[in-house]
Parts: sequence; structure tokens; C-alpha cells
Amino acid sequence: MTETESQAPARPNAGKGVQTVTVSGDEDGMRLDRFFEARYPGLSFSHIQRIIRKGEVRVNGKRAQPKDRLHSGQAIRVPPLKIEPPKPGPSSTDEQKNRAFIKSITLHEDDDVLVLNKPMGLAVQGGSGTFRHLDGMLGSLTSRDGQRPRLVHRLDKDTSGCLLVAKTRFAATALAKTFRTRSARKIYWALVAGVPRPRQGRVSTFLAKEDREDESMMRIAKHGEEGASHAITYYA
Repeated sequence: MTETESQAPARPNAGKGVQTVTVSGDEDGMRLDRFFEARYPGLSFSHIQRIIRKGEVRVNGKRAQPKDRLHSGQAIRVPPLKIEPPKPGPSSTDEQKNRAFIKSITLHEDDDVLVLNKPMGLAVQGGSGTFRHLDGMLGSLTSRDGQRPRLVHRLDKDTSGCLLVAKTRFAATALAKTFRTRSARKIYWALVAGVPRPRQGRVSTFLAKEDREDESMMRIAKHGEEGASHAITYYA
């Protein structure tokens, strides 16, 4: 199969064959997985992670990781994709409901960010069989100049807590750097059966993402395993 080069953004029905696309100036510095989210809106997050980790995606001919940063002019090999058919856009009534719901869970808002109190059971992003999620609702908050609120991190569907959302592209870039460099401190509260012994300590291990057909999960991995990263958790 012959690969063809394309400088223009991919069409929603693109992906039936292998193609090569070029990173534009606006996409400079974007993570590889976010690049696929932006170029192919109908692509599920789990599918994006799977094709990258399997090595089906190449950046300038080399394998890459989902979190790798892209640079303008790089060539991205795009394999055949499983793009879900577009869903009908939300009605004005749905958008009003979405805006009202987001307002009801807003803990803080300024010109740059939103802090949302994400409830348990609500997905942050869509996936196979997941149609109601926060990322979809954020589209109802698109400003008049076309600025759409952007996720800068995620919480699991069954985890409740504070979710930080960038309201501008500049804020998204700055916040993404904060999370990438681990400057952001994250605290999780959990209910446990019994009292852990010792009562406080440090858990140090390697984690890797396991891609399944309809979701992705983190699992314990071995040192040196492909895609594994070191994770340290302090508990008390």
C-alpha cells in the first residue's frame, strides 16, 4: 500500500488506508495522543493509545509514545483507523442543560481556568459506548472567538474530585507543562477496609497502560518493560 502525504487536516472519514500527515505550526508542541484527538474527532481515546503503543504510528519513521511532543514539519504515519460515525450535534436545549450542569459543579472560575467538582460515575472523555461525558459538555461553553475549554488532565469515571479545565489555549499549554513536569501536587482520599499497616509509607513501583477493546487500565509492570513508567505514592 502506498503512503500519501497530506498537509491539510484529515477529514472525518479519512483513515481507510495508511497515510502520512504533516504536523502544522499550530500543532507544534502538542502531545501525540492529543494530535490524534484533534485531527480525528471520531476516534476513541483507547483506540488512539492502542495504535501508538503497538507501533502502528510512526513519527519521522520512528516509534513514539503517546505523551511525546510533536514539532512542526514532522511526518506522522497514520494507520487505518476505526473512526466512529459522527453523532448528531446537541440541540440548544441540550446545550442549555450542559451549561447549567457544569455551572452546578463549578468550584472556581476565572479568565483562564475552570475547576469542576466531577461526580463519581461521570466519564471525563468519551469511548466505546460512552456518550455522556464532560469533554462533550464543554463544547457548550465555546466562546464567541471560538475558544473551547480544554481538558488538561483526567480522573477515572468512578473517581470524584477536582478537575482542572483550561479556558484558553495559552492556559492549556501552561497547565499541561505543570502536570508534565510534576509541579502540580495531587492528593487523593480513599476509604479502605481496615487500617493499613504501617499507617504511613511509600509505594514505589512501575506502571504501564493496558489497552482493552473499550477502555484502558493501569497495571503493575516490571522495570524495563516497554511503556512502563516509575510511579511513587506516599500514603498516610
